[in-house]
Amino acid sequence: MAGAGQHPTSPADLALPLAAAVAAVAVAASTAVRRRLRAARRTTSGGGLPGLPTLVSLDELDRRATRSLVATDDCVRTSREELGHAERHLGHEAVQAQAEAVESAATELGLAFEARQRLDDGEGKARELLEEIVARCEAAGRRLDGEAAGFDLMRALEHTTGEALERTEARFREVAARVAEADGTLAGLRERFALSARLPVAGHDEQAKDRLIFAMTCLNRSRQAMDRADTGNAVVLLRAAEAAVDQAALFLDGIARLASDLSRATAELPAALDSAEADLAAARALLGTATVRADLRGRVAHGESVLAAVRGEPAGAAGTEDAQGTGSAGARDVGGRYDPVGALRRIEQATAGLDRASHRARPEGSRALGRLQWALVVARSTVGAASDRVTTQRGAVGREARTRLAEAEHLLRRAENMDAPPVPTPAEALVDACAADTLARQAGQLAERDVRVHGTPYGEGLWTGGAVLGGILLDAPHRRGDRTGHPGDGGPASYGGPGTRGRRDGGGLFRPVRPQHPPGTAPPGTGSPEADPPGTGPASRGSAGPPPGP
Repeated sequence: MAGAGQHPTSPADLALPLAAAVAAVAVAASTAVRRRLRAARRTTSGGGLPGLPTLVSLDELDRRATRSLVATDDCVRTSREELGHAERHLGHEAVQAQAEAVESAATELGLAFEARQRLDDGEGKARELLEEIVARCEAAGRRLDGEAAGFDLMRALEHTTGEALERTEARFREVAARVAEADGTLAGLRERFALSARLPVAGHDEQAKDRLIFAMTCLNRSRQAMDRADTGNAVVLLRAAEAAVDQAALFLDGIARLASDLSRATAELPAALDSAEADLAAARALLGTATVRADLRGRVAHGESVLAAVRGEPAGAAGTEDAQGTGSAGARDVGGRYDPVGALRRIEQATAGLDRASHRARPEGSRALGRLQWALVVARSTVGAASDRVTTQRGAVGREARTRLAEAEHLLRRAENMDAPPVPTPAEALVDACAADTLARQAGQLAERDVRVHGTPYGEGLWTGGAVLGGILLDAPHRRGDRTGHPGDGGPASYGGPGTRGRRDGGGLFRPVRPQHPPGTAPPGTGSPEADPPGTGPASRGSAGPPPGP
């Protein structure tokens, strides 16, 4: 009972204060949520809360993954190249941490390419695979970026510019001395082998000379900068020269390797022909039986025409196409020249077709080992040529060619593996080797397409075209008040990830010089000393011999 002068409290008396309290709590909670959302949008890409998926369209994610793959692949290739210079001078122990970073980044990149290949093959969920690609590329880039500062301290080019310049000049002379030998090798290949056999190194000699001319000019300018005590620019020019000499050597190595591959394939052809003849005889014996496919007769006829074309016999096989639609690569041309690598490929394709039509089991024993040996000769040659093309033209090559090349290299390593488990059987390795060859050929064709679309960046007064195409020189980041989009303004690529590889800014060192000329004098691009750096004018670009030493 209530005391005297007191009134009992009713529920109606509490309703208004309670409603006010609830409203105040709701307003405070809403304000806090909006504040967190604004903070999240300021600090996370895509405007989502940390830990939650952002609303990125599949097309945008695909574009991001493509950019990440290309950029990371360039970073790994460049880092390996500059690491090689440091290791040759300082030894493996001194660069161990940086070498481990490169291998770690390469592993992440390889897994990213595998994810891209699965996506291209229609396997897995697109968003998950694209997110994996971006994440792995970012991890690889961070790993390289994290070692870039230590790499610069260890290499100390700013303090050893003179010594490094002398080493690079010595290597320049060594590589330039090989140009004449490469020209002789190419002349010999033209005499013995068909055009299809020589296509992987078409233009390698001229491209090697182009990189050497660029390197020579950079070396000369670097030494001039040293004489002016301009160490910063001397290092930038030196780094560009190092990369150019490396690419020149790669072009020359490719010529020598192809000559070796063609000789090896020529030596393997007789045994491959004998083996294919035995398979044809076994297939003919099955004609008319009920245990074979209906197309066996056609496969036998195709195999006979392939062998006749390889031997150069007039069996009407000149128009025969293989399974890839590439024509009679094994047939001899009008001069009696032939393509032994293409011949081994066509023999294996014809034999595999006979196996399928005959319902024959996978090859075993010596038969499998022989076919694997021939397939590896072909795959190594094709993968090597595709790798050289992507490396020396990476300023234009896109992600499709790089993805096919990465998968081809992966399959070739698996086919060659005879030590670490799981070791494939010869039949399994044969499948991998043939697939590696197919993917590498696709990579080469895609790279060639990309270069045609991109165009060769030569122009009026522009002496850096090959260096830009080869990814030696980077495009500049935007600088206020400066013209943008000029190739090579960004200076040479260096060891590091996307955040550090362009740290050696060219600052206009590699731009074409366009001075004001009084009336009656030569304008830029016509061979005047001001317009073209030494050794880069029209006459020198068409010269047959190697450039002079710096």
